[in-house]
Amino acid sequence: MSKLILITGISKGLGYAMTEGFIQQGHTVIGCARSSDALEKICHKFSAPNDFTSVDVANEQLVKKWAQDVLQKYEPPDIVINNAAITNYLAPLWEIPSEEFSDLIDINIKGVANIIRHFVPAMVKNKRGIIVNFSSGWGRSTSAQVAPYCASKWAIEGLTRSLAQELPNGMAAIPLNPGIIHTDMLSISFGEEAANYTPVSDWVLKAVPFILNLKPKDNGIPLTIH
Repeated sequence: MSKLILITGISKGLGYAMTEGFIQQGHTVIGCARSSDALEKICHKFSAPNDFTSVDVANEQLVKKWAQDVLQKYEPPDIVINNAAITNYLAPLWEIPSEEFSDLIDINIKGVANIIRHFVPAMVKNKRGIIVNFSSGWGRSTSAQVAPYCASKWAIEGLTRSLAQELPNGMAAIPLNPGIIHTDMLSISFGEEAANYTPVSDWVLKAVPFILNLKPKDNGIPLTIH
């Protein structure tokens, strides 16, 4: 059965890899990213019924408009993947500029809430659908110099487990740790060491079937892609 899958942050890294992976398996992807240049390339590569829009998830009005457009054209998504996130540049918490901190919180936490606020009611009405909120190893542990990122991912763990208790039977909200994958974002945190971790091309081969196999019984359970 072909699924309708909504993914945020599709311009690169895990978001792009998942978009490609799901489409190759015959599923339809509705995606967004901030970069309109990257989106143009993605639109050329993957044609209709896949649908891609330039949306900053931190901007609630843009998310609201996007949700209205999507829900007019399509059924409510079978799976929503809140993937869009940024990390901070390594520094002690007191040295991280407030603007950098605020941007991270706006995208990593409020962005997830915005997507949920505007897409999930239609899913709740149908009493079906899976919400996958990407967490991190740093949503369950901590390290120095990544305090804002840790704070955001610990928040995603709590937010998702609370949401799980609010959904009707037949739905699920899952905080998902994707594992440690060699992406641009990992390079910010790990520098040259990032290259020693799982390549995105290997990760996506595990991640796509893992996400497709999530069920309502997984509701509220913190999971990790191994």
